[in-house]
Amino acid sequence: MDHQGNEKPAANGAVAEVIVDVPVLATDKPYHYRIPPILSGRVQTGSRVVISFGPRKVQGYVIGIKTAETDLDSLKEIEEVLDEKPPLTSELLALAEWMSKRYVCFRSTAIQAMLPGALKAKPTKQVIYTASGEKRVVYGLEDHNKTKHISYVTLLQQEEKLLQLLEELPKQASKQRAVIHYLVGHKHKMRLDELLKACQTTRATVQSLQDKGIVKITKEEEIRDPYRGRAFVKTAPLPLTPAQEQVYHRIVQAIEEEQHQTFLLHGVTGSGKTEVYLQAIARVLEKGREVIVLVPEISLTPQMVERFKGRFGEQVVVVHSRLSAGERYDAWRKIRDGKARVVIGARSALFAPVERLGLIIIDEEHESSYKQEESPRYHARDVAIFRAQYHQAPVILGSATPSLESYARARKNIYTLLPLKQRVHGQGLPPVEVVDMRQELESGNRTLFSRYLYHKIEERLQRNEQIVLFLNRRGFSTFVMCRDCGFVLQCPHCEISLTYHKVNHTCRCHYCGYTEQTLSYCPHCQSKHIRFFGTGTQKVEEALSQAFPGIRVIRMDVDTTRRKGAHEKLLNAFREHQADCLLGTQMIAKGLDFDNVTLVGVIAADSLLHLPDFRAAERTFQLLTQVSGRAGRYHKPGEVVVQTYTPDHYSIRCASQHDYHTFYEQEMRYRYQKGYPPFYYLSLLLFTHEDLTYCIKSAEEAASWLKARLSKESIVLGPVAAPIPRIKDRYRYQCMIKYRNEPKLSQLLMELMNQMQPQIIKNHLQLQIDMEPQAIL
Repeated sequence: MDHQGNEKPAANGAVAEVIVDVPVLATDKPYHYRIPPILSGRVQTGSRVVISFGPRKVQGYVIGIKTAETDLDSLKEIEEVLDEKPPLTSELLALAEWMSKRYVCFRSTAIQAMLPGALKAKPTKQVIYTASGEKRVVYGLEDHNKTKHISYVTLLQQEEKLLQLLEELPKQASKQRAVIHYLVGHKHKMRLDELLKACQTTRATVQSLQDKGIVKITKEEEIRDPYRGRAFVKTAPLPLTPAQEQVYHRIVQAIEEEQHQTFLLHGVTGSGKTEVYLQAIARVLEKGREVIVLVPEISLTPQMVERFKGRFGEQVVVVHSRLSAGERYDAWRKIRDGKARVVIGARSALFAPVERLGLIIIDEEHESSYKQEESPRYHARDVAIFRAQYHQAPVILGSATPSLESYARARKNIYTLLPLKQRVHGQGLPPVEVVDMRQELESGNRTLFSRYLYHKIEERLQRNEQIVLFLNRRGFSTFVMCRDCGFVLQCPHCEISLTYHKVNHTCRCHYCGYTEQTLSYCPHCQSKHIRFFGTGTQKVEEALSQAFPGIRVIRMDVDTTRRKGAHEKLLNAFREHQADCLLGTQMIAKGLDFDNVTLVGVIAADSLLHLPDFRAAERTFQLLTQVSGRAGRYHKPGEVVVQTYTPDHYSIRCASQHDYHTFYEQEMRYRYQKGYPPFYYLSLLLFTHEDLTYCIKSAEEAASWLKARLSKESIVLGPVAAPIPRIKDRYRYQCMIKYRNEPKLSQLLMELMNQMQPQIIKNHLQLQIDMEPQAIL
């Protein structure tokens, strides 16, 4: 092994074991390829290579190198190495093998999840006609890892010599004179595109000067960085409270001893979890090791980036979905080359190719976005623990509302519980007023705002304080219905109602993207009494303008934050008091920290509560607690108003009292009675097909096959129609396996995939396997 965790280059006569990038069951195994002498110094474990596979050229990943045991002439040879430095360390290859078994996926799919898009070469096919008119197909492979180069212009002569050269230039060479004067007056070296713009000339002018030996045009690689040129105010560590100090020392002990341990940092909103993270990171960096920090995508706010960049400067690289492919690739290279030591990002940042990992932090660990919904269907928490064990490093799971699974593990001492029960600034948690909207209706109030919330908003506007209003829906209304016959406008491809969006007067399916114009009459009974029901962010924004003339509202939802930079722009505007009210969906529920926000209003607290998902109560409690935490975080006291039609539900009652422990005990009783996690593990099998009868038959055959092979303690539920029974014209049936101890379940499910391959290939059946699903919709 070399110092980078990769095996040494191959010797002559060696054979590479290669995983081909063809994600089907039949090819999910290592293939042997001969390493030609010309590549023997370049092919290493972890290399991406070009190989022939059947008639095609495909990308492959070298997972091992060994001495040839067979006739080398019988093997195809590796044709090309795609990277100077292998993109996959031995640790990442071990992780890919573990993920393929743990999550029942192909090894190539697991490897793909670890690499930026720029390292995913695409097969090409070109048809060439010979002189005789015969058609020949040539297969190739196109690699996308393009680096960005910028042209620079540098003056080569001293100023005295330039004066002489200027006199020698012909009179008509005015543009050449302008370029020389500009370079002398500004910089002796600058970007070519900036120079051409400033002098209003073309490249030919500068080229002429280069031919005369006056300037030189060079190309230099530029690392694409969205934060380039941004000045971050350097910050110093803050004094820790006694509670923070205690937590910090427990974590640092594990860092110093290079001991793997999983900590659950249970801290109320505003308790200073981030400062503990920052000081623990500083200790890891002092030891010469690296850190990965995961935050939910919606929490990766400019404020969060500022805190990390302000403390650790250029050592920090940020990875998130809004980066361009080039920015993501350059961030990945910066990490791989050891130039970034703190990686902060959403779920995929977990696969950063750091080689001396000293700590992993998962903030808001309860967030469902840490679960990947496409193959490989991994959970970031499990992958983080695998990586940390490999490096003998600690993991910190932080949350004000830990998932039941994590808290139960802490109660059993599988994780180490670290509590932070008080806010840092001495402010108490904000009082929460629960408003029963049934009583509002009875009293004749049919507006979106209860009388209590209306009064509180009015009060804040008079005091020039800011308001956050939370709604767990986007769009204008949730569905369109005829009041005469009850017809609901549905997607023709999915069994789900369309959502009305007022901005462009369209109704959209949020599953397949189908869109149609708003109807003026019912297509079923021709009635004109077709109306919009439910409440969306656009509708609340309109209602605010009507109820409070002159109110300045910033709306944040998927529709208003599509453009790159929109998220940051809107939050900065709110921070600078350019608006009185921030109205939004889940993206405003956590991570935001504004000193002038003294009122948080929750418009429809029940919107998640009645979904057909056993985690509905937990998600409701978590969201309400998180959004409540946005109020009164500094010196001005805050207040929260929660509007609901089910005020007595324990999730709403406990959230209003900031009482995690009572919620935990009650929810655990419910989970125990119903046989749900953390008392049972779950695996979900989803079958989809265009023919309903065939879909049901396939699901029933699979369920019978599993029942015959699983232990008697395990339960197979279904098959039944999925909660959304049809998406994109494919019917959906599912089986759920509940189990406590099935050590060979992953192996059994892979056998099932083998059994069903003929149906999958010939009849286009799709089977998705999700170990420990977070959503069952």
